[in-house]
Amino acid sequence: MPYRELDLNLTPEQTEMRDLARRFGSEVVRPIGIELDDMHDPAEVIAEGSPLWTAFRQYRELGLHKRALPKAMGGMAEDMDPMSGILIAEEMGYADAGLAISLGVASMPFAACAMSPDPGLQDLARAFCEDTEASLIGCWGVIEPDHGTDWVLANTEAGEDTNIVPSVRAVKKGDEYIINGQKAAWVSNGTIATHCSLHLSVDPSRGMRGTGLAIVPLDMPGVTKGKPLNKIGQRPLNQGELFFEDARIPASYMLVPDPAILEMGAEMGLARVNGGMGITFAGLAKAAFDEAYRYSKERIQSGRPIFDHQNIKLKLFKMYKMVEAARSLARRTALHNAVSAPSAPPAVASKVLSTETAFEVASEAIQIFGGNGLSKEYCIEKIFRDARASMIEDGVNESLALAAMEYL
Repeated sequence: MPYRELDLNLTPEQTEMRDLARRFGSEVVRPIGIELDDMHDPAEVIAEGSPLWTAFRQYRELGLHKRALPKAMGGMAEDMDPMSGILIAEEMGYADAGLAISLGVASMPFAACAMSPDPGLQDLARAFCEDTEASLIGCWGVIEPDHGTDWVLANTEAGEDTNIVPSVRAVKKGDEYIINGQKAAWVSNGTIATHCSLHLSVDPSRGMRGTGLAIVPLDMPGVTKGKPLNKIGQRPLNQGELFFEDARIPASYMLVPDPAILEMGAEMGLARVNGGMGITFAGLAKAAFDEAYRYSKERIQSGRPIFDHQNIKLKLFKMYKMVEAARSLARRTALHNAVSAPSAPPAVASKVLSTETAFEVASEAIQIFGGNGLSKEYCIEKIFRDARASMIEDGVNESLALAAMEYL
């Protein structure tokens, strides 16, 4: 790290966890992320023998996949203090934001299973904690071809239109739910997942507010997957469509059958997702700064390092200022939401600030690199593309801001 950290109160355990994540990020995640990004066909990224699976397995060998699951299921949620989790997330975002998201989303259905009273789902959570081969991978199914922002604004005035209904719907028949519809190509881990945390309509008469949450095994009859999405940034993050045609799940797999429960927890969900994104992309913003700072010390122009030129120093200081502001808000927000009722406005502010900072700092970094910043020989152009994607994923920043204002 080219400059001293401001955190003076980290415990030895927190420092050890941060350093573990930092080593794993620099030695495994960053190089693999670059290799995956260079693959022309996104199908190569997920193919057998791809280094993607090395990243997944080594992440699990370190036990990091168990962070969100309770100790009773074999997890480590109670043993990991909030700051340690924040430091890990930041370091993963620093190393490769796309892979960081993929590794994190992989636990989502299984963390939800751990909260279910159903013994079968609890066993699934336990199996995930024990899985070091990446045999169990989760995805998060929300966005649909005709419903993106609709989901983000579901609990605002915009969500009161009962004519706007999710396309993926579940109908209860006896002791089963029958699921039909399509999720869009932006389902993270969509084409590699074994299980899905699926948001779907259970009461179409309530529009976007009549939704439930189900755990859906993706190897069952009636479920098919699209091809991996080919995109500009975060290429190591697998994404793809999911299709449901009379797919049947046991009634107990509908974790939240009552839309009122999801509606009451809407702010918590908005806060947790955006708080995590804020931390991840604060890490990416710092990576962009560090690349520019390092290059400015190495690049010789007019007989001296470009760092010695006032224009470059002023750019770097502006970038440093922005990065530290984003990191500070992200950490404060994540700590608050970890120990008290999660609040959406600061979490969304953190996501928006971190993603916009990452993009602007990466853009300035390319300017400092000059022509080399456009070359794939340097990873700054990848960081720039990854940052651009962040201002759209999990809700475009403008829509998230509108949703957050409802809770201010």
